Amino acid sequence: MSKQRVLTGITTTGTPHLGNYVGAIRPAIEASRDTNNESFYFLADFHALIKCQDPAAVHQSTKEIAATWLALGLDTDNAVFYRQSDVPEIPQLTWFLNCICAKGLMNRAHAYKAAVDANLEEGEDADKAVTMGLFSYPVLMAADILMFGAHKVPVGKDQIQHVEMARAMAQRFNHIYCKNEPLLTLPDYQVDDDAAVLQGLDGRKMSKSYGNTIPLFLPEKKLQKHINKIKTNLLEPGEPKDPDTSAVFQIWKAFATQEQTAEMRQAFAEGIGWGDAKKKLFALINEEVAEARERYEDLLARPADIEAELQKGAEKARSFSRPMLEKVRAAVGISGLA
Repeated sequence: MSKQRVLTGITTTGTPHLGNYVGAIRPAIEASRDTNNESFYFLADFHALIKCQDPAAVHQSTKEIAATWLALGLDTDNAVFYRQSDVPEIPQLTWFLNCICAKGLMNRAHAYKAAVDANLEEGEDADKAVTMGLFSYPVLMAADILMFGAHKVPVGKDQIQHVEMARAMAQRFNHIYCKNEPLLTLPDYQVDDDAAVLQGLDGRKMSKSYGNTIPLFLPEKKLQKHINKIKTNLLEPGEPKDPDTSAVFQIWKAFATQEQTAEMRQAFAEGIGWGDAKKKLFALINEEVAEARERYEDLLARPADIEAELQKGAEKARSFSRPMLEKVRAAVGISGLA
């Protein structure tokens, strides 16, 4: 049986937080150890430029995110771990896809429509501050996926549309240029309904855009301080508390065993104080991340070693992208004359 090729991109904006870890990084690293999969993980630094025009921030985020995955045990001998901008075949494929992608398809992209709606609500021109990067973002994402023939693309529900668009572009390209033998693999999205979506400090979804995150590798004292900031109600110690409406319990559950979860649920019923619950939560999280945090700090002090891993990954990635691009160029009629 041929292996399933699974591809995941990580945008290089911001510092990885607990929500990224439990929702995406931890399950992805576990999946990379499945011998039935070929795993591709890339730092989406081209995509980052759509959201962030601070060069220092993009550069620092790239270093932090790469160090995070390596510190948490990603096996780069087994998985392909690379930086998007180190694979020049990707922007070339993006152009070929631009030439067969209908503008109407891009008009329906959620991010573009949201930007237009926000402009109209404020009485502005519909396309105010909309860059071509934002507008054609799904084409670049399609190139990321189609370049490596990914079968499965793990995404959140808000990204399903982009995988469907990549599939539509692959079908269109194959119909125009490869009727007898399709060249581009049609990808499927993979949504893990069981993946934890953590609440942040304010009770909303933990997100950099809300400024409510708990960075993954904070030093111990800062981690404790952030956990202490988690929003709670005014119930006193001794008063029963509802675990199912508590961010403290929800985050606990994402790190705890079933037995630990049951014990904490009972403690809530018995009226554990918020201070005690947060101390226990700190101890639980700190125990899981402590060793990786040491490796992370060590890696940040050795950026040349991080770069060496990314270059190794780039070469592995290009062993797939070079021959694929040659086939694409030949299919569209751009190839050598002899």
